[in-house]
Amino acid sequence: MDQPAQQPDIRLLGASKEAGGARRVLGALWSHRWFVLVAAIATAVGMWQATRILIGPAVAVDIVRRGDLVQTVVASGHVETPYRVEIGSQITGTVDEVLVDQGQAVVKGQALILLDSRELKAALVQAQGTLAQAEARERQLQELTLPSAKEALAQAQAVLLNAQHSYDRATQLLNRGAQTHAAVDDAKKALDVARTLVRSAELQVFTASSGGSDAVMVDTQLAQARANLDSAASRLAYATITAPRAGVLISRAVERGTVVQPGKALMVLAPAGETQLVIQLDERNLGLIKLGQAALASADAYPDGRMQAKVVYINPGVDIARASVEVKLGVPEPPAYLRQDMTVSVDIETARRTDTLVVPVRDVHDAGTASPWVLGLSKGRAVKRPVKLGLRGQSSVEIVDGLEAGDAVIPIGSGAVTGQRIRAIRP
Repeated sequence: MDQPAQQPDIRLLGASKEAGGARRVLGALWSHRWFVLVAAIATAVGMWQATRILIGPAVAVDIVRRGDLVQTVVASGHVETPYRVEIGSQITGTVDEVLVDQGQAVVKGQALILLDSRELKAALVQAQGTLAQAEARERQLQELTLPSAKEALAQAQAVLLNAQHSYDRATQLLNRGAQTHAAVDDAKKALDVARTLVRSAELQVFTASSGGSDAVMVDTQLAQARANLDSAASRLAYATITAPRAGVLISRAVERGTVVQPGKALMVLAPAGETQLVIQLDERNLGLIKLGQAALASADAYPDGRMQAKVVYINPGVDIARASVEVKLGVPEPPAYLRQDMTVSVDIETARRTDTLVVPVRDVHDAGTASPWVLGLSKGRAVKRPVKLGLRGQSSVEIVDGLEAGDAVIPIGSGAVTGQRIRAIRP
């Protein structure tokens, strides 16, 4: 009996056809793989953009909070003493030696500069000699001239007394007829001579006594000699230039061999004691500054150091060229590293608020105008909210009206615009 002819398996044929179709599809996709990849990326980007439009971009927002706020005015300046002393020479001379260096601390009376003093020393010796001569003349007048004049006066008075007695006797004898007129005349002449000698001796005593011409002359010469000696000693002292007070030498413009003259500054001394910070303040902040306000300062060379300061002077005038006002601050306890003319930064505290609403400065639009505003959130969208500002700190600003604690505020740098849907990311 003949066997029936075998029929092909329909299922195997169908599967073979499907596999072939799949291979053809895969082959087509592979041959166009870059196109397919670009299409997939474009589809993903489109879906992402559509999602972003629907739910909005993610934006980190700030939250209105309560806290303390300090309003400060920031300025830069330099260190200086309330005044400086220019040190110069009082005489013309040649510098023999400079004993100190710039930047050195000195005490009052310390020798700084020595001038050539040979001529000055010679003048001092000459003045001392002149004074010795004047003193010798004074002693001579008191010890010799005046006593001699008094002795001569006593002798003249004795002679006058004898002459007077002789004249009286001669007159009496003449009256009794026992004497001649010639004898009386001789006695009269002797009496007149004795009187003249007495007057001359009295003048000698008066002249040599205090108030007399010789005494006045001697006293004058003595005073002049003493004055000349003082002048010579002073000029010799001027040859050594000393520090008028304690401080630090901040400049030096003299070397050995320099010829110096009066009126020329050779060194500048910053006196020890009070230290001040001098700043130039923008005149727009003048209304915020008052005497006695506290400040915190730091030197640019030592940024980690802080020093307490206080406003002690506000210049009544404004520098029209720079639109600034000079303000000085006292430093009660200056640090050891502080130097003259060192650059400093100063934060002056002008006001303080406690437990007030604050937001970062970066969130406020048109903060310098009369109509500041912020971008807040309402139902997932950015909305414009006018606000009223109070104190302004370095990084935060006080909100007087327009916001409440806990409100979300969108920073200016986020790029968000009014009405845009926002996905807020809270801190």
